[in-house]
Amino acid sequence: MNIVLLHGVLSREPEIRELPSGDHVASFDLTVRDDGYDTDVVPVSWHDAPVTTLDRLEPGGELIVTGRVRRRFFRAGGATQSRTEVVATAVVPTRQAKGVAKALEAALATGEEWLVG
Repeated sequence: MNIVLLHGVLSREPEIRELPSGDHVASFDLTVRDDGYDTDVVPVSWHDAPVTTLDRLEPGGELIVTGRVRRRFFRAGGATQSRTEVVATAVVPTRQAKGVAKALEAALATGEEWLVG
């Protein structure tokens, strides 16, 4: 099972790229603090993100992100490199309580299907 739940602060404006397939992907970093001591910056990619949601995301804003971990490989400068990132299924500002609850329920349902299945 590969389920990720993050609560953190948007570190930078999302970058939107168009893939050769014509799909769009938004990339951003989420700063996550653990017990106030450890800080991690987690790269997140969000495929076909709704533009209305992206327009409301501002650096410094608190977000809940659900998704999965992915490691991808690519060639750069003649060498094979890799990047580990979170592929988001939902990105919700924490101030939107109903949206947060819905995203968490969907992530938990995925876990329950695996446990019961």
